[in-house]
Amino acid sequence: MRRENTPRRWTAWLRLGALALCGVLLGINVYNANANRLVGNQLPMPFGVGAAVVLSGSMEPALSVDDLIIVRQADDYATGDVVVFQAGGTLVVHRIIARDGDTVTTQGDANPVADEPIPFASIRGKVVASIPAVGVVVNGIKTPLGTLCVIGAAIALMEIPRRREKRRDDDQRREILEEIIRLRQEQQAQPDQPE
Repeated sequence: MRRENTPRRWTAWLRLGALALCGVLLGINVYNANANRLVGNQLPMPFGVGAAVVLSGSMEPALSVDDLIIVRQADDYATGDVVVFQAGGTLVVHRIIARDGDTVTTQGDANPVADEPIPFASIRGKVVASIPAVGVVVNGIKTPLGTLCVIGAAIALMEIPRRREKRRDDDQRREILEEIIRLRQEQQAQPDQPE
């Protein structure tokens, strides 16, 4: 039993992983676009987890513009939690500074004034993690050109290695055929020898 060439196997696994990542990115992009356009949901949260990009500096220095934040739904939110809520058609990321029954007051860390109180139910989730500057890439992928680039990358990841392997296999077949022809010619050139 012959073992497959290790570099080829790693290349195949890397290609498969990159294709899976492209598929996930496209799927998330389509899901988010549909949730936003059809339902008006600025922060879809399948399985209670979502992601958003910080668009303003109101939460400096804790969160900066273009940080990617991971948001998780919770049953309760406390004073000091950084939460995301939808105000009209915009998402706001601010810290809870006070709670009074079913309303909370929020404020951006860099803002001198607190926001108007909002209903507790309008909070979408709590920020559980942030990744600095990744929002630039995320916002780029959300554009039509970014989506086309991801699709193009997926096609290239499939097509380029396939063509290389085909070319390598064709070269090997040609070498084998040339060797067969050479051996036949040598055999035909030799005089028949008596037994």
